[in-house]
Amino acid sequence: MTETITTDLVSLDEPLGDDKRAVIHALAARVAAQGRASDADALAADAWAREQKDETGLPGGIAIPHAKSAAVTEPSLAFARLKPGVPFGAPDGPADLVFLIAAPEGAAEAHLAVLSKLARSLMQDDFTSALRSATSADEVVHIVRRAIGEEAAAESTPVGASAAASSTAAPATAPQAEGAVPPAPQSSGIAPELTVDGRPARIVAVTACATGIAHTFMAADALSAAGKKAGIDLVVEPQGSSGYKALPKDVIDQADAVIFATDVDVREPQRFAGKPVVRSGVKRGIEQPTQMIAEAVAAAKDPQAQRVTGDASASTSSTTAERAGAGASVQRWLLTGVSYMIPFVAGGGLLMALGFLLGGYEVSNDAASVIIENSLWELPAGGLGQYLGSVAFMIGNTSMGFLVAALAGYIAFAIADRPGIAPGFVAGAVAVLMNAGFIGGIVGGLLAGGVAWWLGRLDAPRWLRGLMPVVIIPLLASIVASGLMVLFLGRPIAWLMEQMTNGLNDLAATGLIVVVGVIVGLMMCFDLGGPVNKVAYAFAVAGLGTASATNTTPYLIMAAVMCAGMVPPLAMALASTVLARNLFTPVERENGKAAWLLGASFISEGAIPFAAADPLRVIPASMVGGAVTGALTMLFNVESRAPHGGIFVFFAIDPLWGFLVALAAGTVVSALIVVALKKWVAPKEFAEAEKAPAAQVPATV
Repeated sequence: MTETITTDLVSLDEPLGDDKRAVIHALAARVAAQGRASDADALAADAWAREQKDETGLPGGIAIPHAKSAAVTEPSLAFARLKPGVPFGAPDGPADLVFLIAAPEGAAEAHLAVLSKLARSLMQDDFTSALRSATSADEVVHIVRRAIGEEAAAESTPVGASAAASSTAAPATAPQAEGAVPPAPQSSGIAPELTVDGRPARIVAVTACATGIAHTFMAADALSAAGKKAGIDLVVEPQGSSGYKALPKDVIDQADAVIFATDVDVREPQRFAGKPVVRSGVKRGIEQPTQMIAEAVAAAKDPQAQRVTGDASASTSSTTAERAGAGASVQRWLLTGVSYMIPFVAGGGLLMALGFLLGGYEVSNDAASVIIENSLWELPAGGLGQYLGSVAFMIGNTSMGFLVAALAGYIAFAIADRPGIAPGFVAGAVAVLMNAGFIGGIVGGLLAGGVAWWLGRLDAPRWLRGLMPVVIIPLLASIVASGLMVLFLGRPIAWLMEQMTNGLNDLAATGLIVVVGVIVGLMMCFDLGGPVNKVAYAFAVAGLGTASATNTTPYLIMAAVMCAGMVPPLAMALASTVLARNLFTPVERENGKAAWLLGASFISEGAIPFAAADPLRVIPASMVGGAVTGALTMLFNVESRAPHGGIFVFFAIDPLWGFLVALAAGTVVSALIVVALKKWVAPKEFAEAEKAPAAQVPATV
């Protein structure tokens, strides 16, 4: 394994900028200059995106901006000692010791363990004192290398760096406090409030952060140190990127209470079922470990204290002083549902687009009968192209049919773990049945997950507990959630759809065709495949049956509907991959790449991941762009004789130039608006909302 830090990655008392963003960029530039990253700007953007989720300043004048980045080619530590310090969000003031921890996206466990050792060393006073008193970059490199185990500690070292190294030399997933009951407490004068039944309290804890590199292990060490100082038995399980060693069952069984200091979902939370629990974000475990221990001991003595259920996710809403509120919890549930839904959207949408390309824009008319009645050796009248196009279209269409159910099912899963999946899927399917679409899926998933979570908290008799997660909870949650969807949402949605359809027909009949373009553009972008979107689309498709050479209005409406429906995914793709990558999470940037093709194929659902994560910015921006596009297609008299297919049915669009100009205008307008909203409208709230747990969302930094 190569050296993680070199003298060229060290900056001592040099001005790197007046704010933390400048410092991060300067350190990223050092990493790239040494050939350890392919793109300094990309590394800085990834580290800044992580910083926006949760500031990395820590008590004691320390900051640890960090990221897993595709730009990093070699795990690296860049260090800066700043005079004066720069604020990084710590409660006690600016940071003068700053480490940029840069890890490749696919970093090996050994590399992640090394980076984690540094995070743990920063909790040692002698380590930070040595860094502050170092007189050269070479001395800093030796101190850090000893701490992370890359260099043997010198016997003559007077500054305690070897102590820092030895305290962190254990594997990152198995510190001394992990996996076994810790040694007897050192303190003999334990406070009465920290005892349970006349003995020192026994607490187990889990720590986890989004990257699993730094905060995870710093919180583990802070809690361990606070527990030792208090004289209680405290065992910590850090769940890091390089894996984790599960606590022994007997240790958990003997514990009086559990602490979850996590920013992501706890793995295997059912192990702690029935234990009184205190929950918070991981940074509180670093900043307030003593208070968290006191709360855990108090919870152990309180019969009414919140407890870990046998099925509920261990990172559900907090009842302690956790920074993330109810909004952040809902955001986390939505992102979990979206992360599991994306493969259905991407795979299904691309297959449908391939079907249109191979079989023409009419392939959807009889694709089902073609694949049933024909084969490769018995081709339909349209030949091989029609047959293969029908196969691709029907596979894609079937995949897209799972979209809403998967969204609802995994939203419920995020709330209530496995018992929430079945009622969530059922509620999502009912939402489709009731034409409630994407929004109905979200509502159904939240309802199913909430009911399942509540049922899981009930103190069921011992003989019934085994049936709760596999029979009772799915049954009752399905009845309640789906029953509410049917009884209270079906009729209002049907009424709303009827009113919208009648209104559009009336406007078109009065000659206000541009207004119709604006309205259908707004509708196509309002709920991205939901009931409002479907009303506009159904209105347009139904009109094609009445179109003729003398009645071209239906062709105009179809063009406006399809062109406007392409705007949201293309606008999100433009904003997230070209205009303002730093305002979007790594997952959103990956989704943006797929959204280019989904948008070009007229798959409006390609924008759903963005709308679900940030609806108050994405949906209004999409609607403005859709309205612009709808109006322009009407002004240019653009006609479409194809009901679907996007740019791939260019042969059915006339004039094509008008379609492309209208599409480009709406896409640019929406992209610029969403960038402006993210950048200048409530950016602090946006950063808080972005605190979504990456464990359930692929590639989150």
